[in-house]
Amino acid sequence: MIGGPAPGGRTAVLVGYGPKASSATRRPRKGSEPPAPPPPPSPAAAAPAPAPAPAPVAEVRSVLAKPPVRKLARDLGVDLSGLNGSGPAGSITRDDVHAAAGGAAEPAAVGFAPTTAAAFGPDREQRIPIKGVRKLTAENMVRSAFTAPHVTEFLTIDITRSMQALDRLRELPEWRGVRVSPLLLVAKAILIAIGRHPMINSSWSEETGEIVVKEYVNLGIAAATPRGLIVPNVKDAGRLSMRELADAMTALVATAKDGRTSPSDMTGGTFTITNVGVFGVDTGTPILPPGEAAILAFGAIRPAPWVHEGQVVVRDVTTLSLSFDHRIVDGELGSLFLRDVGTFLSDPEASLLAWI
Repeated sequence: MIGGPAPGGRTAVLVGYGPKASSATRRPRKGSEPPAPPPPPSPAAAAPAPAPAPAPVAEVRSVLAKPPVRKLARDLGVDLSGLNGSGPAGSITRDDVHAAAGGAAEPAAVGFAPTTAAAFGPDREQRIPIKGVRKLTAENMVRSAFTAPHVTEFLTIDITRSMQALDRLRELPEWRGVRVSPLLLVAKAILIAIGRHPMINSSWSEETGEIVVKEYVNLGIAAATPRGLIVPNVKDAGRLSMRELADAMTALVATAKDGRTSPSDMTGGTFTITNVGVFGVDTGTPILPPGEAAILAFGAIRPAPWVHEGQVVVRDVTTLSLSFDHRIVDGELGSLFLRDVGTFLSDPEASLLAWI
């Protein structure tokens, strides 16, 4: 979700090495006279067993392909040594591998069944290896679910004023061309609420028997990528200005979707946001990332009837859900934190004036 070990524990692949050379008889040159046949053995001599014909020397061929292309070939069962690459300097591309596999698609990233019948076997089933990012994510989620006692609370709020504030922000000259989304204000609301309730930004240490409260906030942003779900984090997000936070979040998500997230960007998170609203989902009960005390899910923003200033009018409404580790965060602390996030998003300008 570069500068260290490759994701998934892979190591660099050496190319250009063929099979170990073995002794073999050289073939005669073209046009040379064949050797004279040996004289027939005498009847008294025992006829030796015919020697096997020498195996031809295999041609050593260097295969040019990047590690992701090699992995794709392994997943689809394609032998790269038999392909002619269409990439630069004859390198093999993903399209070359797909063509050699007969158009087979890559394994689905999020585990859903493929839409083409050709991807199924004769038993009408498809088997996807559990490895890489998917395997690591599953192990982390199982460990978290069976280690930390989860509690989830929900809060539905009127977010109309936040949407209006974003419109005004986009009109500012210094913000033109900057990606501005409601997730930016949710992140800001969380950072301010953590400052008011620091225990939310902590972890439980079985090794030392301590609760470790973090002064810094490494804000995780859950991102769906072709490799599966990853959670890179913005380091020390609490010290960033609003503009710096927007740029950091945009870069983080773009890097994750391109598959270029470094391992260091996926470690050390202290609080996570998961934006289920981008999928049209209203809310959920998110599982804590290992080592974190809380995670907030941000649901879809929908127009809905709402009582505003004594009148029932259509407003922009969303639902927040907060899952937390009940060993660290009790119901009061979780409720106060979620209330403060909701208060900020209901009126961000007034909250900034009152709290900062």
